[in-house]
Amino acid sequence: MKALIIDNEPSLRSALQKLLKEFCPEITATEEADGVRSGIQKIRSFSPDIVLLDVEMEDGSGFDLMKQVFNPSFQLIFVTAHNQYAIEAFQFSAIDYLLKPVDPEALQKSIQKAQNNIRNSSLQQQVQVLLQQMAGIANHDRKIVLKDLENTYFIKVADILYCEAEGTYTKFFIKGNESILVSKNLKEYESILEPLGFIRTHHSFLANPDKIKLFDKTDGGALILEGGASIPVSQRKKDYVLQLLEKS
Repeated sequence: MKALIIDNEPSLRSALQKLLKEFCPEITATEEADGVRSGIQKIRSFSPDIVLLDVEMEDGSGFDLMKQVFNPSFQLIFVTAHNQYAIEAFQFSAIDYLLKPVDPEALQKSIQKAQNNIRNSSLQQQVQVLLQQMAGIANHDRKIVLKDLENTYFIKVADILYCEAEGTYTKFFIKGNESILVSKNLKEYESILEPLGFIRTHHSFLANPDKIKLFDKTDGGALILEGGASIPVSQRKKDYVLQLLEKS
């Protein structure tokens, strides 16, 4: 596989080159670019399988670059200094990212994930979700990218009824009786969706408050959602859930 490193810092490009050579034997060729303009040129001439893309560069951002790439045929890994807002956007779009300074083990995992997804053709749509998130699109219009073993789904957050933990996996229940099983744990999705108002009602359940019809106080407490689904409210969470529902 061929990897292209796009970053305006020569020292970081050099460090990534060394890490790829030492820890990622599946990468057989690498090239570098130092900004948006040179990055686009190198994507065209080098045809990389994987692009490691800096977020902030002197002649624009990695997001600016991706706006100019149509039908990308590569896998994308953003490389960024800690920026919580950008990281939230990556999480919503399911686009991989690495934090500077790059950890060798994290790099290995990202390259392996990219190799496994090499035939995934949904990157352009994922970038659209990323850019919408960065633009601060209204909550009811936001989308989240979910992946199972075979497919990539682009789901409106407003259509999610609830999420349920299944071991290290999370099952999303969507309006219209659709369900999607994703290989990330519920805690990860809690960190993404809680800022949008989602409520952790139980150690295994995360609910969309806009889909709650009533709080059933019998049998310890449960939330009844649109469509008739019932999800439990733990005794420990009961007062917290009631307080949040009263505010909404």
